[in-house]
Parts: sequence; C-alpha cells; structure tokens
Amino acid sequence: MDTEQIVRTFVEYYEERGHHRVTGSTLLPPPGDTVLFTTSGMHPLTPYLEGRPHPLGRRLVNVQRCLRTTDLDEVGDSTHLTVFEMLGTWSLGDYEGSLSLDWAHRFLVEGLGVDPGLLHATVYGGGDEVGPDTDSLRLWEERGVPVELTGADNWWSNGPAGPCGPDSEIFLWTGDGPPRSTPARDDRWVEVWNHVMMRHRRLDDGSLVPLPRRNIDTGLGLERLSSLLQGRPSVFECDVFDPWRRLVPPLWPLDEPSLRLVVDHLRSAVVVIGDGVRPASTGRGYVLRRLVRRALTVLWRDDPARGLGDLPRDLVAHTLDHFRQEEDAEAVRRTLLDEERRFRGLLERGRGVLSRPRFRGPLGEDDLRYLHDTHGLPRDLVTSLREEPVPGGHNRPRERD
Repeated sequence: MDTEQIVRTFVEYYEERGHHRVTGSTLLPPPGDTVLFTTSGMHPLTPYLEGRPHPLGRRLVNVQRCLRTTDLDEVGDSTHLTVFEMLGTWSLGDYEGSLSLDWAHRFLVEGLGVDPGLLHATVYGGGDEVGPDTDSLRLWEERGVPVELTGADNWWSNGPAGPCGPDSEIFLWTGDGPPRSTPARDDRWVEVWNHVMMRHRRLDDGSLVPLPRRNIDTGLGLERLSSLLQGRPSVFECDVFDPWRRLVPPLWPLDEPSLRLVVDHLRSAVVVIGDGVRPASTGRGYVLRRLVRRALTVLWRDDPARGLGDLPRDLVAHTLDHFRQEEDAEAVRRTLLDEERRFRGLLERGRGVLSRPRFRGPLGEDDLRYLHDTHGLPRDLVTSLREEPVPGGHNRPRERD
C-alpha cells in the first residue's frame, strides 16, 4: 500500500465501526493554547477528552499533521521526523480499551496484512497507585500476541497534572530472521501504535482521582507505518519522500545523515510556512527560522555557494498538496529565499564583529549577552563561528544545538 491507501483503509475501517472523521487541523493549536504547535492527534481534542461533548459524537477518527521540536536531535535516524502525520481514534466515554486493542489487532492483521507473528505488545504492569492493566493483558493473551509488562514506560500523562492512565503499545519486528527478545530489550521492535486508557486525573498535589468519563486515545505515526509496510529501512524512504530523494541528491550531494536532516527540515519548513507562519526571532517564527538555518548550515559545510534558489518549485508544490495546504508554492519559495539572504547577512556581520580584538579571547556570559542584545547574534551561532575555521581566515557555520 502507498500512504494514501493506508489513510483511506484506516479511516474507512473505523467509520464502519461508528467513528466520525474529524477534519485534521493545522499545525497551529487553538487560540489560548500555550504550546507553539500541535504535537499529537489528541492535542486539538483535549477539551473533549476532559468532558466537553464533541459535536460529532463519542467515536472519532482523524489524520492530524503534527510538529515536535523535542525530536529535532533525533532527526536523521530511521523513525523520527519534525513534521509528520498521526492517525488517531478516540472513544469519548464509549467503549473500553480491550475493544480498542481488538480492533487495532484486526486492522493490522486483516486490514493491512501484517504477519501476526511479527507483533509484540507492552502493557502497564502496575505501580504504587494503580494496579496492572489486566484487561489489556487478557486481550493480548487471547489473541496470542506476546506481552511485556512494564512500569513507567506504559503510563501516559499529558504533563505533571491532567488526564493520565495506562497505555498498551503495539510493536512490529523489523529485524532479520524470526522475532526475538522483547521491545524493552531490542530496538528492532519498532512501536507502531499506542492505546491510552485515560482513566485518571493527576492533581497539582500529585494525587490521582478517577476521571468522570473514561476515554480511549490512540495514535500511530503514518510515515513510520508506511515505511514498515513498504519494507523500507527508514521513514525517509517511504513513498511520501520519493520526490525529495529523487530531486535533492542531484542538487546537493550529501551523505545519508545530512540528506535526511536537510530533507526533513526543508520539508517541515514548507509545511510550517504553508500554515501561515513566517520567520521571526521568537515563538513559532523562531522554530521555522531554526529549521531553515539548520538545513543551510549543513548545506554550506561542503559548498557555501549552495542555495535554496535551487529547490524545485514542483517539490514545494508536492509537499503543500500532500498536506492539503492552499499556500502558493512560489510564495513559500520566496519566504525561504528571504530567510536565506537574512542568514547570509547575519553570518557576515557575525564574522566581522567576532574579529574585533575584544572578542578574540574566551567569551564570558556578559560577552554572549552583549553579542545577542546588541548585534543579534545567538549563542549557538557565535559558538559555531568561533569553532570552525575555513580557508581564508573566516569561520564557517557548523551545525550545533
């Protein structure tokens, strides 16, 4: 299956079971939300998980685009992306976790053709405050799926206070030969689906109280699932990345880790711009700026003449179309080019400032604060310019966080 087929199969499967599709929102959370970007499928549904009636009913399904800055340092491995899509289902006080897991197992095996012998589950084994999740354990034993009991790894919470509860995760074996060991002991088991049983609320004093309505919240990453079903070794090789992998290497020859970072960050930047964000020194605009500058830093390591003007318009248009965004592709390219020009200018100014006698020795906190407040030079940029010499006596930016 290609990714679009997976989405259709998933949504139709749950619609047949009484779920109504929620139109996926943008990366921007609702007004008043304290987070910068939507980080999961459940994020826009938080008010309904906490008790508000949803206009579409008590069974929901959706496809939500998400952005996680917490995973930036993981980008480049086989499973992490900055912007990705999340498939999700919800029971708002309707069915229980065992039915949710039963449907998930049937969907993977019967709907997607996954070999049941390649599945493994983890279940909350209990702790000081809450006992083991016996319902989930019993379901997996009935289905003949191996189960590993864990503690904190299978307890989900949305921060130090708020809804929480045990979860059960489904893993798929990706190693050569028959499955071995367990998910906690072997990273060849890759998590594909998490089912959270929201049964409790943690109060500010740390105590747990029952939720007035027990909910089920499930989520699985679309690109990760696609790569596994398509037999690809990483998310960067599933079909949604085919245009990027076809068009970028001829423009900019890069090793595989660098290629993944550049592709991820530029693709993510296109999506962020497509949702109406523009580069800025704070907030969402700073996240966008950081993505673009991280990509440029990698591109310029080997050839400072490389530029985003080479990025094909069709590639930008393909990404906007995939994420169902209406922003004009040429306008997105202009935004990227404007940020590139700004970054080049900042680098030149930074080199000039740092060449002054005052800044040739070790830099203290006062120096770094002065460079930021007076000259607009962030700490990480100053560090990069100071640490990597290039021919001609200048410093070349190096990727650093």
